[in-house]
Amino acid sequence: MTHAVPLMTLDALQVGAIATVVHISPGSADEGGPALSRRLMELGFVPGEKIRMLKRGMPGGEPLAIKVGNSTFALRRFEAALVSIQPE
Repeated sequence: MTHAVPLMTLDALQVGAIATVVHISPGSADEGGPALSRRLMELGFVPGEKIRMLKRGMPGGEPLAIKVGNSTFALRRFEAALVSIQPE
């Protein structure tokens, strides 16, 4: 019997941790809705992609610096919360 690591959202990932994208949620209309989810996928946040949390801004922990492939992106916390991940 294997134990699966529970899923979490990208906004909760610790600095320096690596994870795999599992799913992108559609988001609410006031946060950009499906257009925001589509944009995240266009940037490389697609299921199966490895990502790494590089840094959290100060104060308040925003923006989040995320490495996807060879690119680094700054996301707001509500954008990162749309990305479901499985930490390694």
